[in-house]
Amino acid sequence: MLVKTFQAASMAEALRMVKAELGPDAMILSTKKENTGGILGFFSKSVYRVTAAIEPVPRQAPAPPPAYAPPRPRPERERTAKEELESSMFAPLARELKELREKVDALARREDDARKPAAKGENQSQEEPPPVGFNLKNVPREDLEEIKKLLLNTLAKSQEGGVKAVQWPNAAETPATEPQTGLELLPEDSPLARELAQSGISTDLIRRILDTLSALPAEDGSQSQKSRLVATFSKLIKFAGTLKMRKNSPRIIALVGPTGVGKTTTTAKLAAMYALNRGNKVALITMDIFRVGAVEQLKTYSRIMGIPLEVASTPKELEKAVEKHSACDLIFIDTAGRSHKDKEKLDEMKNFLDNKIPIEVYLCLSATTKDRELEEILNRFKIFQISKVVFTKIDESESFGNMVNLLMKDNLQIAYFTTGQRVPEDIEVATSAKLADMILREAAE
Repeated sequence: MLVKTFQAASMAEALRMVKAELGPDAMILSTKKENTGGILGFFSKSVYRVTAAIEPVPRQAPAPPPAYAPPRPRPERERTAKEELESSMFAPLARELKELREKVDALARREDDARKPAAKGENQSQEEPPPVGFNLKNVPREDLEEIKKLLLNTLAKSQEGGVKAVQWPNAAETPATEPQTGLELLPEDSPLARELAQSGISTDLIRRILDTLSALPAEDGSQSQKSRLVATFSKLIKFAGTLKMRKNSPRIIALVGPTGVGKTTTTAKLAAMYALNRGNKVALITMDIFRVGAVEQLKTYSRIMGIPLEVASTPKELEKAVEKHSACDLIFIDTAGRSHKDKEKLDEMKNFLDNKIPIEVYLCLSATTKDRELEEILNRFKIFQISKVVFTKIDESESFGNMVNLLMKDNLQIAYFTTGQRVPEDIEVATSAKLADMILREAAE
């Protein structure tokens, strides 16, 4: 690792020197303000010493021609949530249909044997009795054939794609309970259920959504599918709405989250949304001093927007920065990205934010993250007492059911959706209408 110390008359100048020599990926190891020169303590000048480091990229020797090796098997493509759902539901359903088909075939053969005249000397009482629940005398041949065709058609449709619940000839013959398949079957007559499943929403939550939707007031019954889903999401998911300003003190919001989710850009978008679009008085504070590029990026945004920016490397400096801008309506704090697996760094940042300042913590999550990892990230970041959630990278995600799963299971409040890199265009307040639109549009595609 290459370590160098830079000295300048201001912190900004020192950071520019670090970036110019070591690049934007340099890590700041320490910062120190000193007094140098002068005589007997008089006429001394303040200087800033910044120690930074960069991991040099090793030169790679040209690789020797590879020896022959048998081709590796291609990794199996990761299945989508929809495919996982269909697979988990189809296997047990197919087995049950197969068993039912075999029983019907056996019944048909026994009925044919029963209609034939018995051979001489044959003891009819030794004939194997039919299975319990079936009476051959009361089951006409045409009914058996109809049931057989129905089962075969149902199995064929299931194999072609899309698991469907077994249909019976009429309501009177519907079994009292559905077959136990490990997962409850979705209502076949509900296109919305299939669309929700396609988006990756879990089966139990689909049931909850459909139950809530069916309980909507009568006046909502004539509305479109999207309107009904919007009303349902409004009841099941908490949407924060636009920030409301306080009268005598600023709202202080810190954005936390894993590395690479776009916290710095989201911070700039929020500042621009409320300062430029809504006319609020906004200040920015960055705690992300570990990446020179992050400081410079936010500094560029603040200069363009005419918003003050403070750099805080200690809890004391954070308190001073907040006090300095106490007359603002909003103060947004950008924090360093931390892996949810790095407990030590998370605890360090928690201690940084644990002070007398009333800070609301927003958790930034990427919409491209899978369900299980989203749950892991949330569980690790709960030490910050998460106030709201922001989903980023909406434009890069192929499905949105993971967001619904997390918000409903953990009873979270969603604040914003972000897309792209434009400031402030690519951010909007999260609403049930926007979420429903994403779910249905994805299903249509």
